Amino acid sequence: MACVALLSNPRSTGNKAALPRIREFVAQHPNIFHYEVGDISEVPDALAMIARVKPAVLVINGGDGTVQAALTEIYNGHHFKGAVPPLAVLPNGKTNLIALDLGAGANPVEALGNILKIVETGVDPHVVARQLIALSDGIAARPVFGMFLGGAGLAEAILFCRNKIYPLGLPNWVSHLIATIVVIASVLVGAGARWNPVRPSPMRVSLQRDGVPVEGSFLVLMVTTLERLLLNFATPFSDRAGPLKLMAIEQRRTTVLKALVSALAGRLGSARFSGLHLRRGDEIRIEGKRASVILDGELYEAGEGRSIVLTPTAPVSFLSLAA
Repeated sequence: MACVALLSNPRSTGNKAALPRIREFVAQHPNIFHYEVGDISEVPDALAMIARVKPAVLVINGGDGTVQAALTEIYNGHHFKGAVPPLAVLPNGKTNLIALDLGAGANPVEALGNILKIVETGVDPHVVARQLIALSDGIAARPVFGMFLGGAGLAEAILFCRNKIYPLGLPNWVSHLIATIVVIASVLVGAGARWNPVRPSPMRVSLQRDGVPVEGSFLVLMVTTLERLLLNFATPFSDRAGPLKLMAIEQRRTTVLKALVSALAGRLGSARFSGLHLRRGDEIRIEGKRASVILDGELYEAGEGRSIVLTPTAPVSFLSLAA
């Protein structure tokens, strides 16, 4: 039996540079079962084959789309017949939020080596539980799954970064810094600026546990089940019940500046001011004329007269590489 199963997507951006080193590492460790897909559409077949190997750990090596496709197929496909091995994610995407949350660091080959060491010494002490976000329109039978959702201005900022900044070939952290500066500047200058990439339309967000909906035009609309985000920030939410963590920041100059100062000071989770909404719940509904969100890098839009419905899954086992 292979200790580790590695699912790789050679077409993901990070793998264009890292995959040759990963292949070399795998060649030196025969207890790694490596399956490379030619396209994301092959993920179901890949997982069916990996399930036959019965690995101790399943490692996903690809960009945001690969991770989401794998999580969705693992949850919907039932290939492992209720015995899904702990999951690990290599840092080979653009943002690596899931890998960051699990302590994978920045080097995918080094992370793979650490995973192999953990498997050889004992997996159980390193297993952590995380819940996924199930996204649907409340009608479709097959939801998609992820762990980080951005909407409103945040979704438009992500698309701006992907379409305008990533093609420049800059390091990811530089691209993210530029996108952040542009978005903040757009708020300070005003929505009328011709170059402004963020033009969110009004949205209505309702939580099952909270009868008061959040309504407005938001610079940031974020839902996550992760513990940590970019720059190693802990997710800024109270410990009230509900696995889905919602943060909404209204698109107003004073609100955005207060949120920025609070975040830099590490106090965003305890801050209380008009226009900042921090809530948790078991179900979140997002509605609006142009209600669109990005879940782990993939864009989803609600159909006419429908809502985007978010619910949590049962806990899923992941492998933490944090010391």
